[in-house]
Formats: sequence, C-alpha cells, structure tokens
Amino acid sequence: MTMRNHPPVPLRFLLVLLPLLAVASTSLARDFDFFYLVLQWPGSYCDTANSCCYPTSGKPAADFGIHGLWPNYNDGSYPSNCDPNSPYDASKVRDLLSSMREKWPSLACPSSDGTKFWTHEWEKHGTCSESVLGQHDYFQAALKLKKQVDVLQILQDAGIQPDGGDYSLKSIVSAISEAIGYTPWIECNTDEAGNRQLYQVYLCVDTSAAELIECPVLPRNSCGSRIEFPSF
Repeated sequence: MTMRNHPPVPLRFLLVLLPLLAVASTSLARDFDFFYLVLQWPGSYCDTANSCCYPTSGKPAADFGIHGLWPNYNDGSYPSNCDPNSPYDASKVRDLLSSMREKWPSLACPSSDGTKFWTHEWEKHGTCSESVLGQHDYFQAALKLKKQVDVLQILQDAGIQPDGGDYSLKSIVSAISEAIGYTPWIECNTDEAGNRQLYQVYLCVDTSAAELIECPVLPRNSCGSRIEFPSF
C-alpha cells in the first residue's frame, strides 16, 4: 500500500486559518473611519423643479432636518448596504419615532410617514456602523448630534437668515466653524430659477458617533462664492 505524506496537523490548520484571520482583521480595520452628519435645509429641498411633499404628519418646522449619519473612509470612499440580514425594524426605535418625525422628516413625494426614508438610511448606511452602533443607537446618536449643533441658530446669530437673500459661502462656513470649532462642508442645489442655494451642511463625527471632529476629507465643492438661503 502506498503511504501519502501529510503535513503535520497543526500546519494544516494554520494553512486554513491564516487566510481567514487576515480577512477578518482587514474587515475589522476597515469598518469605517468617521461619520458624516448631514443636515438638510427643507426650503432648498422644496425649491427645485421637482418640488417636495410634506410628511403625512404635516409641514415640518423651518429648521435643518437630519438627512443621514453616514460612515465614511478617510480616502473619500464609503461602505454601503453592509448587512442585508439587518432590516429596519420600527419596533426597535419605537421610543424615538416622535423625535424622528420632527427632526428627521422625509420631504420626498408621495407624502409618507418617514418609514421608507429611515429604512433606506439604516439599510444603506446604518448597517455599516453595526460594529459600534445597533439600530436604536444609530438613530439616537443622530438625534443627539442634531440637538448638539443648532445650525439654524448659529447662522441666524451671524445675521444669516432664511429670507431668500444671497450670502457669501465664506460667511456661512465661518459662522459654523467659529461656533463648533470645526470646518463644515456646504452642499448647494439649484432652485427653479437656476440659482445656487444652501442645501446641506456636512459635519464630521468620530466613530463612536458622539463627538464632532475635523473632517479627514470633504466632498467636492458644489457652491459658488455667493448662495441663496431660501425661506421655508
């Protein structure tokens, strides 16, 4: 009978285990590097060719609402749809729903109660932060950060009002950075007349979703030197 030479048992296990450990280590190291907290001005969302629809609960307050809390990498890329086995579950955030309707409203058409919006945000972005934040913690963290940074009040204190007037982009960035100690990024969109307007404010947050930080990387600029701040 021919005898076959086999590697010692420990070596065989190592040959199988090492690649798995390497993948696991890389995965853990690359979960994400920071969050973008994205706050949206409803007046700019609605003042476009596509317009908007108010939530079934009624017209939101004239305030910046949460768009999302988005995990990102320092190289400008981001993870998405990380866990298809973790769907949005309203029962897990039941105690937050009232605050979510107020601070995280959907303006998409047709009118809705926000469930579709929150489902999208959790499944695309939130599932990529599950290593540190469960579903309840994810939504709660965004709400706490929104309360911590009152962007509208900061701008109004600097004389920048949502009155349809034009303001310099530099003055908007300076007002926010002086108030919070970190530089924001401003995203603009275009109204029906083709004017660039203040649409979203990006703030960077650490991986615990608790503290603001200086942004490691910013999206490309999408505003001119002067932008409109429409009413709502």
